[in-house]
Amino acid sequence: MAGRRTFIIGGGCTAFIKPRGQRTTEDMGLEAATKALLDAGVTYDDVKIAYVGYCYGDSTSGQRALYNLGLTHIPIVNVNNNCSTGSTALYQANNAVKYGQVECSLALGFERMKPGSLGTNFPDRPSPTALIGERSFDMEADLGENHGPGAPRMFDNGAQEYFVKYGGDEKTLAKIASKNHKHSLNNPYSQFRDGWSEEQILKAPKITRNLTKFMCSPTSDGAAACVVASEDFVHKHGLENQAIEIVAQALSTDGPTTFEGRSAMDVVGYAMTKECADQAFGDAGFAPGEGRDLVGVVELHDCFAANELITYPALGLCKEDEAHKMVERGDNTYGGKYVVNPSGGLEAKGHPLGATGLGMHFYIMMQLRNWAGPMQAPGLFDIHDKRGKYGLVHNVGLGGAVVVSLLRRPEFYKEGGKDGRDR
Repeated sequence: MAGRRTFIIGGGCTAFIKPRGQRTTEDMGLEAATKALLDAGVTYDDVKIAYVGYCYGDSTSGQRALYNLGLTHIPIVNVNNNCSTGSTALYQANNAVKYGQVECSLALGFERMKPGSLGTNFPDRPSPTALIGERSFDMEADLGENHGPGAPRMFDNGAQEYFVKYGGDEKTLAKIASKNHKHSLNNPYSQFRDGWSEEQILKAPKITRNLTKFMCSPTSDGAAACVVASEDFVHKHGLENQAIEIVAQALSTDGPTTFEGRSAMDVVGYAMTKECADQAFGDAGFAPGEGRDLVGVVELHDCFAANELITYPALGLCKEDEAHKMVERGDNTYGGKYVVNPSGGLEAKGHPLGATGLGMHFYIMMQLRNWAGPMQAPGLFDIHDKRGKYGLVHNVGLGGAVVVSLLRRPEFYKEGGKDGRDR
């Protein structure tokens, strides 16, 4: 089903902060949702359905956060899909508009986390990701000995497979991490704004065989929200100059190679991401393998520098064996082919699980409005098509699920026209 055109008309984000219990989820959720509604120039009464994502919280936490905005009887659905929770909430909010259920929907994500590595809240039962961990650790017989907490160890094994097959090493990961930490200097909402150099990153404490502390995303508290609307709603409310179209969006889960193959890359989402990206670009009208040259800015899931490396070819931004060369060329930062994670990425900006994906869409929305300030990627609108280049979002969670979105400025945008910045 093709469905209707859909647009992000408003977005809001809190600062992502160290998890010290300083803010409640309802407080952070209220801030992000209020910012998104103010940005859109609409009220909560216009929202007819809401999806709220979080991983660490009791049932109906979404209602508790949104009831601060009003008691309007709308459906509120709570969402949990591991690290892809925020984008999964947006996927559902987008589909509610796309397929005619409502004219305006809201996706909200938040998280209040504990310091340190991720762990289960239910120690009385097996973890749903236990099989994935076992598959990755079994492959260390071929990849070499590893150590450390489960998540970084699995993603490190994915990078190690890439190194063995194609080249690169921990210095490649340091370049990626340093790039993200330097990008974060321009983002006032980033958890870390230290701008670590490659040398400092390599000297940081080792977490796994290849990953140091500064190559890993921190646990974080924070919230983000997006308001989605139909084209009719956009025109009715005069939002043409700030609406950003969700041209295509796909959600995929694991295939057989995660459990039956011998690829540590597939275990952490390489095949799943490739499938999802191919679907999104196909839904946007591109032939297989095409469309990547029209992407200008990317927010992707760098929970660890290792995952950013293997995500480049999974998304089709380079050939499968050229991710390390893409890093060496600087084609992942300002002045290169793409600007990847101008917000600082998860490694520097922070990673409050339920908020992460919605934060990514918020930052890409701001890029495509040309409102991103010092984070702004250059050249997004320097092409013949006045819609400019695409923004690409990638948000993955082990267990597993991945969301890929292609966003673009619509053709009815008018240069110099009225937008929400004067509200």
